[in-house]
Amino acid sequence: MITGKNYIGNLRASSGTKTFKTFNPLKNVENKTVFFEASTIEIEHAIDLATKAFEQFQLTSGIDKSIFLFEIANEIIKLDEELIDTYCSESGLSKERAIAERERTLFQLQTFAKLVKDGSWVEASIDTAKPSRVPIPKSDIRKLLTPIGPIVVFGASNFPLAYSTAGGDTASALAAGCPVIVKSHPMHTGTGELVASAIINAAEKTGMPNGVFSNLNSSGNEVGEFLVKHTAIKAVGFTGSLNGGRALYNLASKRNEPIPVFAEMGSVNPVILFPNAVENNYKHWAKTYSQSITNGAGQFCTNPGLIFGIKSESLSKFINVLIEEVKKIAPTCMLHPKIFEAFNKNKNNVLKNKNVAVSFENKGIISDNFGKHTIATINGKAFLKNPNLHQEVFGPFSMIVQCEDLHELENCISNLEGQLTGTILASNNEQENYTNLINLLKQRVGRLIFNGVPTGVEVCDSMVHGGPYPATTDSRFTAVGAHSIKRWVRSVCYQNWPNNLLPNELKNENPLNILRIIDGEYSKKSIQ
Repeated sequence: MITGKNYIGNLRASSGTKTFKTFNPLKNVENKTVFFEASTIEIEHAIDLATKAFEQFQLTSGIDKSIFLFEIANEIIKLDEELIDTYCSESGLSKERAIAERERTLFQLQTFAKLVKDGSWVEASIDTAKPSRVPIPKSDIRKLLTPIGPIVVFGASNFPLAYSTAGGDTASALAAGCPVIVKSHPMHTGTGELVASAIINAAEKTGMPNGVFSNLNSSGNEVGEFLVKHTAIKAVGFTGSLNGGRALYNLASKRNEPIPVFAEMGSVNPVILFPNAVENNYKHWAKTYSQSITNGAGQFCTNPGLIFGIKSESLSKFINVLIEEVKKIAPTCMLHPKIFEAFNKNKNNVLKNKNVAVSFENKGIISDNFGKHTIATINGKAFLKNPNLHQEVFGPFSMIVQCEDLHELENCISNLEGQLTGTILASNNEQENYTNLINLLKQRVGRLIFNGVPTGVEVCDSMVHGGPYPATTDSRFTAVGAHSIKRWVRSVCYQNWPNNLLPNELKNENPLNILRIIDGEYSKKSIQ
């Protein structure tokens, strides 16, 4: 049941005087529930609980954390249709999308549950002592990853489940042993409260300390700013706009004790059409990319916003077929009137440039908050001269950059900012002739795709969902997959420590039976 209150640990609270409602973009009306923005007292209480919970939670075994994470998934399943209906009413997204995203959220929780149950993720490393080594004896030195403390997670507008309350940031932080305070996204606060109730129920059922999780409502920036500035908070997870992520990064950097902000802030996800791929397969790629550009009203951080090619008759055919395929796809509802307005504003800022040609834009009457599919074109020379045209337009929009030759194409790629993804479309091994171009693209992205689409982010060990700034604030980490847990930990080294006082992961007998590096070799063996 949605109450509109905040979760301060396992306590529901609504002492604040500021209230707000969510919005149904499909019906173009406000939803009925009134939500209470967290007061300063409530925020302080949540932080205090998280700080105290960390003392116990950081020592919780991998098995117990695993049980907790599995139970969160079970509790989310129990929310059933109420969660799906609330998701749809607050996002304008379809029931099918809601169900698919719920499944992804469950899978992420279950993945981290399995990871911490195994325990090898802590990267235990042991270099045994060599007291007889000359000229200097070698000490016994052991290392592992350890949680850093309470984490603040900001819910994402475009993924009310998978990147929000119990999404990848929260799941990975809890798996690491860090309490989490979620600043719920104001566009889907009801969805957030339901999921928060599942996490709290799971925490109570599995004996986790009160304060291991809190969920705070907010319609503005004040709650988030307070959290990031607080000395007890040790890191931040954020998915959203460049302006929002950069603001949080700046706040965290100015603290007396700076903390990391792991922000994913947007991307245009460049796609490069190689000549043979265009000539031999332009119909296939045009149809494929018409779906990728318009899927979910283009509201994906991996939406292909820029497509590059070398001018040719085949490239013109690709553009024409792409337009015809996009025409067949009906516009869909965007997440919120504010996102719809931002899409139109950013799109029009691009289209008003004299060098940009509108190849296609939906005409006629379209329902409120439905984004008009738009395809634009520009020549490479003009694109290079105007960095403003390199920026993300969040929505069903893509621009094709027609370059005069390979040299101009390489310059275009070299002048892009950091991106989440970069895609190569090639045929007949022609990529072998463009190694320099591919290397240039690699320097700009976190994920290189060959003959595919960037939309769709697989949750697996090998996934990198990150990239050079401004795609993310730290390209060394991923926000998706098992390795995203490394954002919430630091390395601790034990030197000449008594075996009985070492963490179980580093003890001679290896009681957890985890994979460790012992004197440079991977092993599960005990140390005699």
